[in-house]
Amino acid sequence: MTTAQRWEGPAIFVEDVYKSFGDVRALCGIDLVVERGKVLGLLGPNGAGKTTAVKILTTLLQPDRGRALVEGRDVVRSPAAVREIIGLAGQSAAIQEELTGRENLEIMGRLYHLDPDTRHRRAAELLERFDLLDAADRPTKGYSGGMQRRLDLALSLVSHPEVLFLDEPTTGLDPRSRLGMWEVIRELVARGATLLLTTQYLEEADELADEIVVIDHGKVIAAGTSEELKNRIGGDVLEFTVDERDRLGEVAETLRALSEAEPTIDAETGTLTLRVGEGGSRALVETVRRLDALGVHTEGLGVRRPSLDDVFLALTGHGAEEPADSPHGRRRAGRRA
Repeated sequence: MTTAQRWEGPAIFVEDVYKSFGDVRALCGIDLVVERGKVLGLLGPNGAGKTTAVKILTTLLQPDRGRALVEGRDVVRSPAAVREIIGLAGQSAAIQEELTGRENLEIMGRLYHLDPDTRHRRAAELLERFDLLDAADRPTKGYSGGMQRRLDLALSLVSHPEVLFLDEPTTGLDPRSRLGMWEVIRELVARGATLLLTTQYLEEADELADEIVVIDHGKVIAAGTSEELKNRIGGDVLEFTVDERDRLGEVAETLRALSEAEPTIDAETGTLTLRVGEGGSRALVETVRRLDALGVHTEGLGVRRPSLDDVFLALTGHGAEEPADSPHGRRRAGRRA
């Protein structure tokens, strides 16, 4: 596709894409649209199909059915053309640990057929941008996890990609490193990059994405901005922890009438959550009265706005950080009073 034929549609377009591995259906007809210069957060637990979608869009897998375009280039019919304009930072760093940071970047430049001067200049720019200059000429096997993740993102940017795919880029990072990665991502967006970001961290999607698509068991189950998704469950959320875990069921039964949905119990933490609509203050007062009557001691009793975690739990019945068929996912979904 020449400059004169520049694609006028969205940067990423996915229509009715399916992918199976034997009897396992990883994707079941998903649709995605990402406008140029925007960030789409693809949110879901492990095993939801997020990485499979990214691998299809980056030509690492072929779909069984459906259509996927990146800047108008078909990922099946024109994979080489797609690879020319994209960058990918996967869940695990793709660096060569026996090489230095600088050598990793220059080899990537060679793969993109950059001339020697451009390779050297680009490597220096990225080492400085990702705060890796002091470690530039050390073997990367000695880098910390955060440094390796930063280098991996730098590698994905060597060719100035038009579209960037970040597959759970902050998994395994400590909170400080995660915040640093968020800042880098915000800068890329400010410069006009189009990003598809997969994550199982709800806060990450809330912070970075212009629009969020929630995927579970290979299907899109909700889409919209963060606020639109939160508004789907509406109203306020009342939450507290019960010290006497064996009384959680009794407390939930007592407060059932105050909630717009079944109270949710997390037996591991002793936390009980109620969706109380717009009457948060009234529900709080009544909750205190009923808890006093029961003689139950609680901690952290308060009312808040819904979070993306509440949205995900309401949509799927399990948390976003574990698959639906995990022991904790089953427990959390199944232990509703």
